Amino acid sequence: MGIIGEQLDIDFVVSTGDNFYEAGLTGVDDPAFHESFLDIYTHPGLQKQWYSVLGNHDYRGDVEAQLSPILRKMDSRWLCLRSFVINAEIVEMFFMDTTPFVDKYFNKPKGSVYDWSGVLPRERYLSSLLKDVDSALRESRARWKIVVGHHTIKSAGQHGNTEELNNRLLPIIQANNVDLYINGHDHCLQRIKTPDSPVQFLTSGGGSKAWRGDVSWPNPEELKFYYDGQGFMTVQVTEAWIDVVFYDIGGEVLHQWSTADSLLSTV
Repeated sequence: MGIIGEQLDIDFVVSTGDNFYEAGLTGVDDPAFHESFLDIYTHPGLQKQWYSVLGNHDYRGDVEAQLSPILRKMDSRWLCLRSFVINAEIVEMFFMDTTPFVDKYFNKPKGSVYDWSGVLPRERYLSSLLKDVDSALRESRARWKIVVGHHTIKSAGQHGNTEELNNRLLPIIQANNVDLYINGHDHCLQRIKTPDSPVQFLTSGGGSKAWRGDVSWPNPEELKFYYDGQGFMTVQVTEAWIDVVFYDIGGEVLHQWSTADSLLSTV
């Protein structure tokens, strides 16, 4: 990953959540910050800004610790917020806090304790978040729009589709011409494109605990790529095109997909 990052001279790194497995951080002094971030991503190619969203396992710890500026003082690369927007002019990226959408974490937590401080009352939080992302997407003048969240919208992996996001977030991103939805959660790499949606659904969750062996999608033609193993992906963007590449942990290319702006590509 570091070698590819150095070769491409990447601008930044995105973490799709579950940043500290299996139960987030206990506080800003938790040694897991060193063990799972500082002492791991040491390659020169990864000494860039990191933008991170929260995953469900992060909510099992002290959420405010991951959001704390104290961690940013420990390593200036680190930035984790609940939801935020990065404007790179030709592309705008919308980072979403998806965990509070999922009913089972509230209704059937299966013995896990979640840190819902800053989220309750839940419906007010979700309504405000959806209103804000809809407004930001509508106001965006970027050529390309990318939404990043931890949970899947469409997935052939173990967790499958997240129905709450299909019902509440998907209509918004489709109405606002989002190009890519990038998520983690399922421990695999995959790309799904369905005929009823213009969005490319990309999973980059191959950081650990892969090789689950669970693959299920009703229409094989829609599952453009699936790798049940560890790896990562890159996204390169120009005004004229987007190029997505999936790699295994050794940096070997597994799958590549690109799309061009039909107007600009003919000029």
